[in-house]
Amino acid sequence: MRPGKQRFPGRFSREEVSRLDEIVLAVDPGRDKAGMAVVSRARGTLLRCVVSADDCASRAGELSAAHGVHRIVVGDRTGSRETVRALALSSGLEVITVDEHRSSMEARQRYLREHRGKGLCRFVPIGLRTPPEPFDDYVAEILAARYFERQRKEKESTP
Repeated sequence: MRPGKQRFPGRFSREEVSRLDEIVLAVDPGRDKAGMAVVSRARGTLLRCVVSADDCASRAGELSAAHGVHRIVVGDRTGSRETVRALALSSGLEVITVDEHRSSMEARQRYLREHRGKGLCRFVPIGLRTPPEPFDDYVAEILAARYFERQRKEKESTP
């Protein structure tokens, strides 16, 4: 601790926070594009982006290095086998697959709630609206949330 800096009860140092916090890179692989999200257990979503499927591994390496990612979470459906292999080789991090069932529908709902629309489109029900841009990054964010939830349940079930 630097001189002149007091440590208050209940506050954690940066090193303590980094030990308590887990940061994952979640990837929603696809044939043409991949959604990516850097998500912290304590701080929530740090970054979301959609990249081409060809750039997925290189972009994952950049994001992992920039944000101090501990592991990579990948959806288990379309294109996951090749993506898991490429990510494991390029990053050297542990790659975990997560159930992707209905994550696209959940992400579509979340995207449309966050992007309400303009003008009269605000009054159109969410079920009748279509996102104007890819929302694969929202799917990746949901995959990270499912991973954290699975970790929490495993932790609670072990004595």
